Amino acid sequence: MFADRHDAGVRLAERLAGLITDENVVVLGLPRGGVPVAFEVARTLGAPLDVIVVRKLGVPFQPELGFGAVGEGGVRVINSDVVRMAHLTHAEMDVVEEHERVEVERRARRFRDDHRPIDLVGRTVILVDDGIATGGTAQAACQVARARGAGRVILAVPVGAQDTVERMRADADEVVCLQTPADMLAIGFWYEDFAQTSDEQVVTLLQRAAEARASTLGHPGGGAGGGGTGSQGGG
Repeated sequence: MFADRHDAGVRLAERLAGLITDENVVVLGLPRGGVPVAFEVARTLGAPLDVIVVRKLGVPFQPELGFGAVGEGGVRVINSDVVRMAHLTHAEMDVVEEHERVEVERRARRFRDDHRPIDLVGRTVILVDDGIATGGTAQAACQVARARGAGRVILAVPVGAQDTVERMRADADEVVCLQTPADMLAIGFWYEDFAQTSDEQVVTLLQRAAEARASTLGHPGGGAGGGGTGSQGGG
């Protein structure tokens, strides 16, 4: 078990430090709970930190089944097989997409304020969450990162359901997971402290990471890119 997200991030960072040799790396945390974990990964790797704001597009009569995903900058990924299977019309898809796109933009503004997302074109992108159960959001994040031009996508999580982790290898170039229980139960079961991470904690961690990285690089901070200096985690 992990003490909290800070502990999980430190331990995940230790594993990644021995695997990542590419200097053109950016770490993206999935809000909200993935950001405290990602903060520690970015700090250890000396990489910029950002969030990846995505929303799964759920089939109207079965929301847990995704027919695609949307992300910032108008990124849209559609699974045509699910669309055909669910017999979705363009009108039905448009209603879902409009709702989720509004939420993407709202969250992006909340987390980043007026700062632009980090450019992913040609970069190695490490997607970090606090765990994966069904993998729907992580899968959407992988697809959106690729659509934004990522050269290589690595999914990194402290804990993930065994079958989900194996399935995610089809979406990510590499999957790094510290614990892969066959009987997942719930992500929170693997943490002693799994208190909800707030929007304010996400914003604070992004700002701390940006300021620390700017200090290291020798220029004024700001924005969502940064390496961080350590964290208590977001809980």
